[in-house]
Amino acid sequence: MDKIRISAVSYLNSKPFVYGLQHSDLIGKIDLSLDMPSLCALKLLNDQADIGLIPVAAISDVPNAQIISNYCISSSGKVRTVVLLSNVPLPEIEKIVLDYQSRTSVQLVRILAKYYWKINPEWESGAPGYIENVKEKTTAIVVIGDRVFESEKKFPYCYDLGEIWKESTGFDFVFACWIANKPIDIDFISEFNKALADGLLHLNEVICECEKIHPDYPLNEYFYRNISFVFDDSKQKGLELFLKLTDEMNFKTLQSCVTS
Repeated sequence: MDKIRISAVSYLNSKPFVYGLQHSDLIGKIDLSLDMPSLCALKLLNDQADIGLIPVAAISDVPNAQIISNYCISSSGKVRTVVLLSNVPLPEIEKIVLDYQSRTSVQLVRILAKYYWKINPEWESGAPGYIENVKEKTTAIVVIGDRVFESEKKFPYCYDLGEIWKESTGFDFVFACWIANKPIDIDFISEFNKALADGLLHLNEVICECEKIHPDYPLNEYFYRNISFVFDDSKQKGLELFLKLTDEMNFKTLQSCVTS
């Protein structure tokens, strides 16, 4: 039997899911790869993976996309690792450089800028090294993932996009869901979800493993308070609102220069 190809995000926030899969009976039935969010989506789009933990903004790109799990990467307030970093307050920002690793953060910050912050900055697509290459004082940057913990120290203003979304809309925010691009055997899906659940039951073990690599990160607070893993009703409503606002905005020009 061919192994099910699974692409999971390589960031800290997916470590409990990866732990669960690696310590489950499924490990011999899957081909697991760890990728940046945009690559997870690309692999699913190009049929290089059967299941992917992909940014929600990329779901509509995937043919036959279906959410196969009640688990996700989300926040119910401060998410900690999806932020806008700036040297000046929001009203003084003239340009925002976007993180190239996930389109969801790109769309989220543009929605917040238009509908909630009421600012109209110039937008620029980031590339590897963009965090270190900010020159102008009025240029802000969107940063996602583990890089936030180091990058935020360099800027006086740090706007947490998960927290601002919650304050602005009242809903939780979903960053990534487990998506399949083809029908998956129902027994496999059951085993898959059990493995994810088991990973969440072993958060302390996950934290111990991560502390060896990131001893200075606030991992207990991050995993227990910042990241929410269950795809519940508030997450569903938040996702529906995000996708609605995304549809109302014109991202076609932006998408041509930002990796999906």
